[in-house]
Amino acid sequence: MIELRRAHERGHADHGWLDSWHSFSFADYRDPEHTQFRALRVINDDTVQPGQGFGTHGHSDMEIVSYVLEGALAHQDSSGGGSVIRPGSVQRMSAGTGVRHSEFNASQSERVHFLQIWFLPNRTGTPPGYEEKHFDEAEKRGKLRLVASPDGADGSVRIQADARMFAALLDGEERIEQAVASDRFVYVHVAQGGLSVNGRDLVTGDAAKLIDEDRLVLERGRKAEVLVFELW
Repeated sequence: MIELRRAHERGHADHGWLDSWHSFSFADYRDPEHTQFRALRVINDDTVQPGQGFGTHGHSDMEIVSYVLEGALAHQDSSGGGSVIRPGSVQRMSAGTGVRHSEFNASQSERVHFLQIWFLPNRTGTPPGYEEKHFDEAEKRGKLRLVASPDGADGSVRIQADARMFAALLDGEERIEQAVASDRFVYVHVAQGGLSVNGRDLVTGDAAKLIDEDRLVLERGRKAEVLVFELW
């Protein structure tokens, strides 16, 4: 079964300095039909204006991954983690027993566009932590590049969640086909561009849930950047 979630069906909040689209219930957006998918709890598609951002605030028992699409995002947290991340970088913050952090647009002249992704942890009460890795375009061109996983396989960032996260770039004749194990679920989010997912056309902001599907096929990309989540 393939369930599509179109971009315009998501929750939306425009705060002036922040334009945010919510794939799942978040803040004032409440949708009982879209609260989470397995361990995948949040995908917020955020655009922050120059010099603006999220002031210091707290989290606990959540695995938070930031994926920058455009611009530069400055991060600081109480676990000692902090840097400016740009397109190609994947940042993981494990909130664990509690962490405070801030996120700001590092530029005074250009916006930053990024995806903030939360996973429910498979263990609670762990020490907070931070990790960051960079993945070149060549690693994602026409293939699924593992960028986050429970065991840090293939140089991915390590998340304490029952999930693996992949990134891919597809254009033209590039095609990806991958078997899906019978006990796995797949969530596909189109970050930019357009492509076909198992024969269904998706564009920027669209998503697809794959349940009881034995194969994932990504093709007919149109400058597409896509995130694929394998969940169990």
